Amino acid sequence: MRTRKNYLLSSTVVGGIVAASLSMLSAPVAMAQDATVTQAGESASVEDIVVIGSRIRRDNYNAPSPTQVVTREEATLQGFASTTEALQSTAVTGGTSQINNSYGGYVTDGGPGANTIGLRGMSPSRTLVLLNGRRVSPAGSRGSVGAADLNVLPTAMIDRVEVLRDGASSVYGSDAVAGVVNIQTRRNFEGVTVEAQRNEPLEANGAGGSTRLSLTAGVRGDRWRAAGSVERYERDELTLRDREFTRCQTDGFRNGQDYIDPLTGQSKCYPITATGSNGVTINTVALGVEGPPSASGARTFIGTAGTGAPGSVGTVFNRWRPNAGVAGGVPGFEGVGGGANNLNVRDTFEDRMLNESLVTPVEITTLYGEVGYDLQALGNAEIYGEALFNQRKSSQTGYRQLSLDYAKGSPLIPDSLAFSTVSADQGLNQGDDVGARAFIGFGNDHSEQEVDFGRYVVGIKGDFFLPEWRYDAYASYSRSKSTYTSEQFLTNNLIASLAVVSNGSGGFQCAQLASNPGCVAAPALNAQTIAGALPQDWVNYVFRPVTGTTEFIEKVVSFGIDGPLFSLPAGRVMGFFGAEWRESEIDDTPGLDSQLGNTYNYSTSAITRGSDSVKEVFGEIEAPILVDLPGVRELTLNGSFRYTDYDSYGDDTTYKVGLVYRPIDWVTVRGTYGTSYRAPALFEQFVGATTGFLSNTADRCNNFGAAGVNANRVANCTAEGLARDFQATQGVRVVTEGGASAGLSAETSTNMTVGLVIQPPLPTGWGDLAFAVDYYEIEVENGVSRTGATEILTRCYDSNPADFAADAGFCRLVSRNPADNGLTVSDSYVNLATDNVKGLDYTVRYRKDVGPGTALFNLAITQYTEISNKLFAEDPLVDYTGMINNPEFTGTADVSYAWDKWRVRYGVEWIQGTDSYAYYEEDPATSDLDLAVDDYWLHNASVQYAANGWTATLGVRNLFNEDPPTISSGYYNRVGNAPLYSGYDYLGRTAFVNLTKSF
Repeated sequence: MRTRKNYLLSSTVVGGIVAASLSMLSAPVAMAQDATVTQAGESASVEDIVVIGSRIRRDNYNAPSPTQVVTREEATLQGFASTTEALQSTAVTGGTSQINNSYGGYVTDGGPGANTIGLRGMSPSRTLVLLNGRRVSPAGSRGSVGAADLNVLPTAMIDRVEVLRDGASSVYGSDAVAGVVNIQTRRNFEGVTVEAQRNEPLEANGAGGSTRLSLTAGVRGDRWRAAGSVERYERDELTLRDREFTRCQTDGFRNGQDYIDPLTGQSKCYPITATGSNGVTINTVALGVEGPPSASGARTFIGTAGTGAPGSVGTVFNRWRPNAGVAGGVPGFEGVGGGANNLNVRDTFEDRMLNESLVTPVEITTLYGEVGYDLQALGNAEIYGEALFNQRKSSQTGYRQLSLDYAKGSPLIPDSLAFSTVSADQGLNQGDDVGARAFIGFGNDHSEQEVDFGRYVVGIKGDFFLPEWRYDAYASYSRSKSTYTSEQFLTNNLIASLAVVSNGSGGFQCAQLASNPGCVAAPALNAQTIAGALPQDWVNYVFRPVTGTTEFIEKVVSFGIDGPLFSLPAGRVMGFFGAEWRESEIDDTPGLDSQLGNTYNYSTSAITRGSDSVKEVFGEIEAPILVDLPGVRELTLNGSFRYTDYDSYGDDTTYKVGLVYRPIDWVTVRGTYGTSYRAPALFEQFVGATTGFLSNTADRCNNFGAAGVNANRVANCTAEGLARDFQATQGVRVVTEGGASAGLSAETSTNMTVGLVIQPPLPTGWGDLAFAVDYYEIEVENGVSRTGATEILTRCYDSNPADFAADAGFCRLVSRNPADNGLTVSDSYVNLATDNVKGLDYTVRYRKDVGPGTALFNLAITQYTEISNKLFAEDPLVDYTGMINNPEFTGTADVSYAWDKWRVRYGVEWIQGTDSYAYYEEDPATSDLDLAVDDYWLHNASVQYAANGWTATLGVRNLFNEDPPTISSGYYNRVGNAPLYSGYDYLGRTAFVNLTKSF
């Protein structure tokens, strides 16, 4: 709920502080008034250039849409080693979560290792990325490739990045819903520049550090130009072992409610990948005896007793671990798990878990070139071309548990455990009951990706046959080709290895060895096997690399003309008109074992294959309505339209209108309103059915009778016939697939911004001051998205019992198997009824000559007043603003001073504290859960010296080594005990040095 205090704060800031821009190189952020970026203290020369947000050539000082500019020099001063890091920073993203290098162990669009950007808290498929005003096509691996991978950008050749935080679908195309990022390369570059940068984390003994080396060169002739760059970027792996806050993940309950390890007396460590309490069990075995049939006739199984004979009355355990000192009950095994007093002695952690990747390693090689040749014909035309080649090699280290089922009566089970019957066959025992299930801490597994990306552009531009009109036509071809490999247990090999007979010499061999000569018998069930000491020949047989390939191709042909249409009393009316054709196709072919569902306890993936094309015509007109009148220094109207015709989803028309009003010279009011029409991306339409699994603890009915559980959840779980002490033993099955066959439709949206810019004249010597504020509002109807299986489960089981009984809302997507109580969640692409983002951007800039140099202060604040969505039309809107990973306020501030050959800079990034108590209906005063994080501050400092063609920059990021905040487990994905969130720094204090030499 929004409080009056927050409302008054917003009103005060809107009324008193507004965002602004002065065109200075030293500023990290410049709004859309800047047509060019200049050295501090020099005046800007106005060029006729195309600036993001408009296709019309002009001085962009009075554009209706706010644009942020991040310069090359400022990114270097902040210590960013790549364009990716700069674009994913809080200053650009406004604190919204981005897919970065800490998501290597998660299923993400673009596959592991991809880095994407989504503005205004929306998905990357709603943000368009351009290179020199032309599209950068998607790249990555696996079936969900749908957004540009920032890793492909040529950092060495980039001059500046322009970020339009405003809908521009009518100007650039359907996917510019939340904004546009345009990467502008250096113009008319001549000479040779060599650059080297090293970022060295000081708290991790160098682990997670990065190095970038580049060479940039350019030459010019009377009628031609050529420039290009070659660069190499390497990032070292950072593991869980390398940072203190990730070495021991705990439940994180308040008031000492964590499970305590009896050996240490401290909170017990659990696996980093666990999303719920207590993680997974390793180094144990499940045993049981068959119980009486249920009312429906189904067979049931119960754990064996803690004392006495198997099956006798007593404590019922669900796990056992080897202990040679136990003589009674089950000789050689002690019972663990199954009750509140026993859970704390389960083994859930081992040292190899700390080898998992926290920040994934990567090697990137990028080559970029651009050329131009003056024809001196066809209207003084220039033929131009661009070529970009990028190769990314990324990898991840994970940790795997192996649940190995031994069939009832198998000679691999010792005689002392022959009594046990755990369950019916779970897929490994060819129809036989499971006699014993070993939960083995298998060890580390590895995944690798290699992505080759190429983008080629050829075009011609020159004078049109109409006076002062220009034309530009180009064609581009982009192709991303990737291979991705992961190590998997093959189900068929496990089945064959578990069916054994005696080999006649005291060991075992596969029963079907004659027809399957490569088969290796599984190890016998004993303490060594349960502990994860497995024969290497058997591991080589059952654990194999599975490789898939992904190809994404995009073709574009575009033509546009622009120039003056006619004159009005206030000036000339300018226009731009164009047409474009695009075709995209995707082909993801997972490894055959993955397609056939032969990867044990892992996701299955079907082939993703499809294509789509679109034809568009568009135009933009800018008209000066009034000028130099009392109360009206300027009134300019801008309008754009686009007609879009997709092969897949038909046609529609979008438009955008913008207005700039200056009542006096130093006050500007601006605003825009536009519509968008976005056809679903190829992967949203065609991604093959993929089955994945969540931990059994994702079942919201797991131990739902515990104190403090949501009352609705208790009622709904009870309605399913579950006992209050129900323990989920099945993983949650999650099915994801494209929505084309299910009637997925295009999404429509509206986008509005209203801004005020003030640049008051100050007395001589007081410096330059500028303020501005921009209110933004994006409302998406029928938005294409996935809700997330965890979110679906929570919303279903915490919903009103009447809705639960009627399978309404999110419960439509959840089903429970009455035979084994296993859950299946459908998390496919659907049209969300509503997806809203609203808020304000504030910035302040002050510049003043002080002593021998110039001081500059910048402040930028982003406020989200609403981040809400609902899945179905009848559902209420749920506002996530202020919840964990969705801060209401974020900000950046910096002060710099430049004199002679020196520059110094000090910057601060701020993320407001958040909490999710209200959402989970918890009272923060009494809850045992930690669902709140404090404000987060990052401090950065740097110094730069430039002389004789040399530039040296040294600095420190995260100066005070601020660790991420912590929360309780089971509610959000975590890194160690911290939320998984791109706004937090996991590297710790990091020193950086950048050396540049120009010839």
